[in-house]
Amino acid sequence: MNDIIDVNQLKKLQQEFSDMRDWNKFHTPKNLAMALTCESAELLEIFQWLTEEEAHLAHTDAKIKHKTSQELADIMLYLIRLADLMHINLNEAIHQKLLDNHKKYPAELVKGSAKKYDEYFTD
Repeated sequence: MNDIIDVNQLKKLQQEFSDMRDWNKFHTPKNLAMALTCESAELLEIFQWLTEEEAHLAHTDAKIKHKTSQELADIMLYLIRLADLMHINLNEAIHQKLLDNHKKYPAELVKGSAKKYDEYFTD
């Protein structure tokens, strides 16, 4: 399978899926944001009681990997659907966010640290 994610193709498939089931009336930005949060919590639940070492090795456990794959797919589909309804171009939004993050977190300043950006700049 190709590793390139075609967001427009996924958006079209998600629209068709919703249309065929008459689910568009339920797919409001509020409902999709809530569903996205629920799916994110389901992803978190997979790792909740794992030790740090177990979490680092989770990709070697077929059951955990499968569950993680399913939850990531759910998250991605809700995310794409929400972006579509909000008329947000995800490719543009992601590229802009990456540019913003480069400015917020200059590598020479933040390398090896997990501090929030506002902790690096003090007056």
